[in-house]
Amino acid sequence: MLEFIQLLKQRYQTILQQAPLESAKAVYRQRIDQLLLAEAFLRKGALIDSKPLPPLQIAVVGPTQAGKSTLVNVLLQSGAAGVSPLAGYTVHPQGFCHRVGREDCSGLQRYFGRFQQLLPAQLSKDRHDCFALSEPGAHSSLLPECVLWDTPDFDSIDSSTYREGVIRTMALADVIVLVISKEKYADQSVWDMMSVLEALRQPTVICLNKLSEGSEALIVHSLKEKWLLARKDEFPEVVPLYYDKPSGLPVWPEAKPSLLPRLAARVSYKKHARYEQELLQYYWPQWLEPVVQEHQALRDWHQLLDQTIKQALDHYQRDYLNHPHHYETFQVAMAELLALLEIPGLAGILAGTRRALTWPVRQLMKLGRKKASLTGTSHEVALLHQIAEHALLQMTDNLRDKAEEHQQRLWWKDMGALLRGRRQELLAGFDGAVKHYHQTFQQDVESAAHRLYRKLQEQPLLLNSLRATRATTDAAVIALTLHTGGIGVHDLVIAPSMLTVTSLLAESAIGSYMHSVEADLKKNQLNQVRQVLFVEALRDKLAALPQQLSALAHFNITPEQLQEAENHLKEKRHGLRLL
Repeated sequence: MLEFIQLLKQRYQTILQQAPLESAKAVYRQRIDQLLLAEAFLRKGALIDSKPLPPLQIAVVGPTQAGKSTLVNVLLQSGAAGVSPLAGYTVHPQGFCHRVGREDCSGLQRYFGRFQQLLPAQLSKDRHDCFALSEPGAHSSLLPECVLWDTPDFDSIDSSTYREGVIRTMALADVIVLVISKEKYADQSVWDMMSVLEALRQPTVICLNKLSEGSEALIVHSLKEKWLLARKDEFPEVVPLYYDKPSGLPVWPEAKPSLLPRLAARVSYKKHARYEQELLQYYWPQWLEPVVQEHQALRDWHQLLDQTIKQALDHYQRDYLNHPHHYETFQVAMAELLALLEIPGLAGILAGTRRALTWPVRQLMKLGRKKASLTGTSHEVALLHQIAEHALLQMTDNLRDKAEEHQQRLWWKDMGALLRGRRQELLAGFDGAVKHYHQTFQQDVESAAHRLYRKLQEQPLLLNSLRATRATTDAAVIALTLHTGGIGVHDLVIAPSMLTVTSLLAESAIGSYMHSVEADLKKNQLNQVRQVLFVEALRDKLAALPQQLSALAHFNITPEQLQEAENHLKEKRHGLRLL
């Protein structure tokens, strides 16, 4: 599941960089933040499962200039955290080990993944994929044993460059300390972030900083209203922080010395796996919305392909297989039968005649057999090329229409451009498949002729009659060949020998058998053209085109990948872990 969440996040980030519609940018950024949070929360689950159990994590979070670093120093009762009046001074997560050693936090590097663990002095403002971990040494009465995190802001203009570190730290936290000032508590960014964190079920406290006398009650009342609008859980305890002029620091109320240790005692990891699942299930439909739309476009594309291939096959049947004048294949089988009706003494003369009969008639020679090709003159070949070209043009027109009216306009537009760019390659592949089909289907033609010949051998009188007929009628073929300089399949259909033999067979005792052989040949031909040409050489190639769409502009997550992730989500009823 972690790998799928990372894949989805990466696709969102890549597509966002390609500047999609302005209306989608804000939505994509929000979903990237949610995916970052989910990824980090899954990593925390792995950290919890590791041995030994990691120390308690407390994160101080809040908007810019709320006083987060200052509060960290108050809680540590030291000056370990760097502070500055300038906005955005803290740009890295910085953890302070309170009564725990850095060696007890060895799992944090694995949790932060590509972020590198450094010492505070090694942090650079030019690099944001790192975090610091240090041991201040002082013991505070306000804190339990824990790692206390000072975090960057999440609402400034520059926060987008270091936002990932903030989100990772918030997901890591067992306890959240939200710091807001009287100037910032109403900012929508604060409540958007707190709304996202609700699914993590972390004990929370709100520290209201930079208060002036008499303003506390009014602000706390407003805080409660905003909390209840953003979240459904109970409104947390509020700690008012008043400024102490001598020390220059806010003062932690004397009445709340054990607040954080008390919140820490409420932390339990038993339900973390369930919370992971609930988090993923809550956001799943939103995250997968564009992926599902692509899958719907893919289904529409396959449906369009099926319709186009069906029309192409109907065209082939109408204008070739079922056409009374254009269907030539069975006549070629009959010509093959003529070659099998060999008569001693005339074989040499007839072999010369049959050299003019081009493919797919097998030329029988007394000393051997040779094959020629009719690929360039066959009506079937010309028709197949015409059908393929028409199908691709039709697909291109349909894609253009889809790009103008469909919800996934960019997907259809890019598919149209891809099809136009691959058109000649597809036609060339189809042409090669047609040639191969003609060569291989010769065996079926010969088989039909041999079936008829074997049947004739069961009828000696009819066989001898056909041989006698052929001896006289082949003279007309020779005359026609000499006169025209050659004979093609179309001419073969009306050649006297063919007409005479065909008529005799049709009127004979094996007439019904001849029609049965013709029907079988036509059925086999239809099946091969459907599978070899229209499915394998055309549809399958077109069906693979969406896989070639640019990953810079499309999610390109397959239905199989999504189904596997959803199955994992449903099966792990008691929680999710790293795959």
